[in-house]
Amino acid sequence: MTALAAPPPAPPERTKTRLLELVKRHGPQTAQDLAQGLEVSVPAARRHLCDLQEQGLIEARTERPGGRGRPQHVFVLTERGEAAFPKTYSSLCVDVLRHIEGLFGEGAVLKVLDARNNEIISHFEQDVPANLPLGERVQGLVNRLNNHGFDAVVHQEGEQWYFTQRNCPNLTVARQYAQLCTAEKTLYAALLGVPVERETRMACGQGNCRYRVGPPTS
Repeated sequence: MTALAAPPPAPPERTKTRLLELVKRHGPQTAQDLAQGLEVSVPAARRHLCDLQEQGLIEARTERPGGRGRPQHVFVLTERGEAAFPKTYSSLCVDVLRHIEGLFGEGAVLKVLDARNNEIISHFEQDVPANLPLGERVQGLVNRLNNHGFDAVVHQEGEQWYFTQRNCPNLTVARQYAQLCTAEKTLYAALLGVPVERETRMACGQGNCRYRVGPPTS
């Protein structure tokens, strides 16, 4: 009787996805736990863990099981790793804004967003002083945007500064509430201390949001 060939190993990316799912479902996991769940060797599990750590999707911690016993290394999802799983934040946000608008009128949404802007401005001014050159302030803004998933880049054409957002984490909300885009542009101008104009807008179906910083140079 001919022995059946062993099934081929799962592709590396599929194995990494399964690893993330195990951590998501079961909480902090040791390399041994994950190897058992994936049905791979511990060294193989560690290789995948190393790749996922480099991608910023998981991180290692030292914990005592149940608060007692010897400390052991466990792996948990980072904020970025959590974001890889479906969320309903956008629908929740739309529902909240709809109720605010229904209860307090159209202008209430913009007032809420303006209050949020004021809080953001206070934190930004601590990290990016107003006396820095404009280019450095634009880069500081872009760094913050990237920390929140906007995939933004800075570029300069002659003496004119621009930055472009190639992703909008709030696109679902922005398509229904233009006030979000209005508040965003107002926020950028306040943070940079110069006029900011939006030249393209993803919420209108364009491929990105491109902003011109400061008045046009002659």
